[in-house]
Amino acid sequence: MLHLCLPIQHFSQLVLLRQTADFKLSLNTLRVSGILPSSGDIQLQTEDLASRLKQDSVVEDVSAGSGVINFRVNRKLLVQKILEPFGKEEDDTFGLNSELFNTLKRGTTLVEYSSPNIAKKFHAGHLRSTIIGNFIANLKQSLGNNVIRMNYLGDWGMQFGLLGAGFGQFGCQEKLKQNPLQHLFEVYVQVNKEAEHNEDMRLAARDFFRQLEQHESQAVSLWQQFREITVEEYQHVYKRLGVHFDIYSGESFHQHQAQEVVQQLRSQGLLKTTEKGTGVVDVSPAGDMSNICTVLRSDSTTLYITRDIAAAIDRREKFNFDEMIYVTDKSQANHFHQLFQILLALGHTWADRCQHVPFGLVQGMKTRIGEVVFLEDVLDEARARMLHNMNQSKTTKEMDNPEDTAEKVGISALIIQDFKGPLQSDYKFDWDRMLQAQGDTGVFLQYTHARLCSLARRNKGIEVVEFNPSLLLEQASLSIVQHLLRYDEVLYQSAQDLQPKHLVNFLLKLCHLVASAHRELPVKGSPQDVAQARLQLFNGACSVLANGMRILGITPVHKM
Repeated sequence: MLHLCLPIQHFSQLVLLRQTADFKLSLNTLRVSGILPSSGDIQLQTEDLASRLKQDSVVEDVSAGSGVINFRVNRKLLVQKILEPFGKEEDDTFGLNSELFNTLKRGTTLVEYSSPNIAKKFHAGHLRSTIIGNFIANLKQSLGNNVIRMNYLGDWGMQFGLLGAGFGQFGCQEKLKQNPLQHLFEVYVQVNKEAEHNEDMRLAARDFFRQLEQHESQAVSLWQQFREITVEEYQHVYKRLGVHFDIYSGESFHQHQAQEVVQQLRSQGLLKTTEKGTGVVDVSPAGDMSNICTVLRSDSTTLYITRDIAAAIDRREKFNFDEMIYVTDKSQANHFHQLFQILLALGHTWADRCQHVPFGLVQGMKTRIGEVVFLEDVLDEARARMLHNMNQSKTTKEMDNPEDTAEKVGISALIIQDFKGPLQSDYKFDWDRMLQAQGDTGVFLQYTHARLCSLARRNKGIEVVEFNPSLLLEQASLSIVQHLLRYDEVLYQSAQDLQPKHLVNFLLKLCHLVASAHRELPVKGSPQDVAQARLQLFNGACSVLANGMRILGITPVHKM
């Protein structure tokens, strides 16, 4: 080895430098790309190139490693540039003005998410679509897109035939007023059981849906009542989750347009009629009917996909979106593949800018009373368990509204458990792990943020006017600064694949770094200039933590 002949003190310095290099350039990459000759001794090339690269005000050290060149950035300048913006009303824009984002196309993004079914309580299974869609909408908005948040309700289809027919037999207006969704759920369960063995009930359901499609007033009036009370109930749940929508749409909005879509498919020769009398579109690559999509029942009523085609065309005409993102579980992947194929076949080239973001299933979501059906039960349980943990903890301080705090922290825990892995993966729901105050949880995020806010409040008397970056050159400080420097990369990566795990892992690592620095870099009892500098560091970390949490859809419990 070339460096073994160096005195031992120089060798140890070299090792230290390699460990603290801020970035490295691989000579092999330059050789493969043809920038350097691929023949010859790679180590000689490395040392030759390193000797010709000059230091400047940004790069304070350049050295040759084993086939790599190490670069070390001026620490004082790094600290100054990263932490200076904080406290100057630039906190909310930190990392968002990066040149990295110049390559991203900005425009109008329509995100369709949540999309529960009318006349059914908000099922726990809709939680993932709601929080993932909310994250994507928040991310796109923070990066400068005009975002339209749409809740496309399942408010049409044969299930309303069943519910309408069932309500006539099992429904009660008094019970509907007292507990609307619970009563509708009970009626729906009852009518489904009845329809399994009762042909008359199945015929009545088909007849009711036909009445709806033909706009007969009595059927429409009952359907409207179901829709209004359901949306009102949903809004309570959305408020608890901190989720809002710009538009509540639904399949019912597109019944007429769905029939127009059928006519367009027919006129373009894309609609085929099967022996059973159903209308289908061939979406197989070879055009051999190996993959067909049914768009029309034999009685000429439309299906979910027919209304989805109509909805997509209508949205493009109304909003002129640059991209449209659908957030649903992975079982619907084929549905969206067929949807985009049919749109393209109809000549809508913008279908290439439509995207389905699929997600896996949550397994083992149970409350103390058993299997979970409704999301509100999950939210209530998260709040109750969190409140219990807070009451048991010796470090919990007196607070004005412990229930509200428990609610927000419980929801943070739900979101972080959901977002830690790849969205397409199924994951096992675990109450105990999810609500731990230590470890990589939403509770840990809220706790760290609360601690930083408390530090800022306790030290309001030493507000930073002008801080001295040379007082923040300890490794604990530099680790936080170097981590904050990556914030724009993490947001860019999240924008590329729409996965929240990158941001979640970044924020959790930041919390661990803050915990270490909090022990090693006391503010109280330090000289004023040192205290000022450290406070600037912690305030910067607090600001980025809060901004990242908000993008994830988490409301920070405390304010600075």
